[in-house]
Amino acid sequence: MCLCLGPAKSGKTFLMKRLQGDEINDATHTVSTNGINLFTVKNNTGEFDMIIREIGGSMAPIWKHYFDKVRKIIYTVDTSNLCQISAAGVLLYSLLVEPRLRNVKIALALNKMDLSYRQMRNEALLMLQYSRLQKEVVQEIIIFETSGMTGQGIEELRNWLFDPATLKSAINANK
Repeated sequence: MCLCLGPAKSGKTFLMKRLQGDEINDATHTVSTNGINLFTVKNNTGEFDMIIREIGGSMAPIWKHYFDKVRKIIYTVDTSNLCQISAAGVLLYSLLVEPRLRNVKIALALNKMDLSYRQMRNEALLMLQYSRLQKEVVQEIIIFETSGMTGQGIEELRNWLFDPATLKSAINANK
C-alpha cells in the first residue's frame, strides 16, 4: 500500500490527480482534503495499478492509524511556501521515527516547483535538513521535483511507484 502525506495545501490532491491521469488545466481546482481520497494509478503500460491513499494534512495527528502494511509514502512539500517547509520537516521527522515505517521507501516530492524559483530546491532541502536525514534515518528517501499543474516529475514518480521490486510482488500476488 502507498500513502500520500504532507501538510495541508502542499498539493497532494493535484499531484495524485495528475498521477492518475486526470486532465489538469488552469480551471482545475481542489479543496483541502479533510479525510481520505483514493486514487488508482496505473504503471506506464497500464498492466498494473496501485491504490494510493491521500490523507489530508489536517489529519496529521491520526496518520498513524493508516501505517499498517504501508510500503511506500509520497511525502509532499510545497516549495513555494517558505513558511510551510519547516512545518513539513517536523511532520516528516515524526514519520521517520515511527517503528512501523522503518522499512518503507519514501518519495520526497518537492512540489509546486512551477511556482518556485530555481534555488528553492536547495533552500527547501536545507530547511528540511536533508543531508542530516540521509545520515540518521534507515528509510530510503528519494527526491522528486514535481508539479501537479505542469506535470513536472510525474513520470519519474510513476516509475518509482512501479519499480521492479513492486512489479515483481504484484506479479507474484496475481499467481
